[in-house]
Amino acid sequence: MQGVVKTQESQEYRRSVKLDSILTHRIWAIPSFLVIMLIVFFLTFGVIGNGLSELLVLGLSSLSNMIDWALTQYGLNQVVHSLVINGIFRGVGAVLSFLPIIVTLFFFLSILEDSGYMARVAFMMDKPLRKIGLSGRSFVPMLMGFGCTVPAVMATRTLPSERDKKMTILLTPFMSCSAKLPIYALFTAAFFPRYQAFVMMVLYVIGILLGILSGFLMKDTIFKGDPVPFVMELPNYRFPSAKTVLLLMWDKAKDFIQRAFTVIFIATIVIWFFQSFDFRLNPVTDSVNSMLAMIGRLISFIFIPMGFSDWRISTALITGFTAKEAVISTLAVLTGANLKELGSTLNTLFSPLSAFSFLVFTLLYTPCVAAMATVKRELGSFKATILIIMYQTGFAWVIAFCVYQIGRAMGL
Repeated sequence: MQGVVKTQESQEYRRSVKLDSILTHRIWAIPSFLVIMLIVFFLTFGVIGNGLSELLVLGLSSLSNMIDWALTQYGLNQVVHSLVINGIFRGVGAVLSFLPIIVTLFFFLSILEDSGYMARVAFMMDKPLRKIGLSGRSFVPMLMGFGCTVPAVMATRTLPSERDKKMTILLTPFMSCSAKLPIYALFTAAFFPRYQAFVMMVLYVIGILLGILSGFLMKDTIFKGDPVPFVMELPNYRFPSAKTVLLLMWDKAKDFIQRAFTVIFIATIVIWFFQSFDFRLNPVTDSVNSMLAMIGRLISFIFIPMGFSDWRISTALITGFTAKEAVISTLAVLTGANLKELGSTLNTLFSPLSAFSFLVFTLLYTPCVAAMATVKRELGSFKATILIIMYQTGFAWVIAFCVYQIGRAMGL
């Protein structure tokens, strides 16, 4: 005689089944995900992260004023004084002020990941991704792209198909990396303070939807074929580990600070130099006569159809190729605004519509140099990398142009 013994279901399993009846439901799964992310953005940009960021701004402003006074009393050379206060402190300080927002966001994202929910998101995305020629396995690198494009591109090595790998690499930059968060936070607070969390979520959704659109275009042209099968085991929901959450927060904070004091620091000094001297290396009293202004004017016509033509804006977008946080530090240096004044200063350069167009362009145009170097290493082709840069930037220009022109036609 043979028998089957059914082991008792654990409490964790029963709890997971109940939660999955909603969170992975064929109808309610996506709306539930959007609601969860809206709550995360609201807490990050409307409550916790924003409040901590304002405190850090006050602290950095006080420190800047103290050092400014000390250097004045010491009688330091005016050029060096300007470099320290108007260059380094304004540029690096403007970026550092967004550290609490990034740490807060990744605190919530790490909770979602460690609880087992993000595995469900990958499972939910398998069916939609198959419609654009990918499997749910590709969602993992794309999800990492919301943190940083560099490890996201490197994660495509785990994909079993060369076709899936190349296509995922091309779509990953559409996922908005954390380096763009300071730009989003500054502009949404300045132009959409009452709807900050909603505008943030809209930007992320735009990136995802346009990535899907690109996937549709690619699957029937340069990436014909079927995606590989996707099988995964969904873990039980569990309470997040405090150690795991804190380690991820520390990792993101450390990475952000390192970028602020390396890439952003160097970029800030270069921007200050080009803004402070003309082509004969004579100091200028007005940055309008500087080397940077002349360079910015040469390319500013490109951005007129998108609603912003000031040379300072075009210059900031160029420095964004080095690191996206450099857009904020460049604007801080070029406008001469301190940390507390930067948001209000932007109102002289943008309207709400052109500000949103700028955000859309920033969302979509090519990732930083480090990300593109990683793409080149994974694809093994410099030509393909250049084509990706041209495609991303051209695509960003077209979408930002449509946003601005349609908004104008609607009287916004």
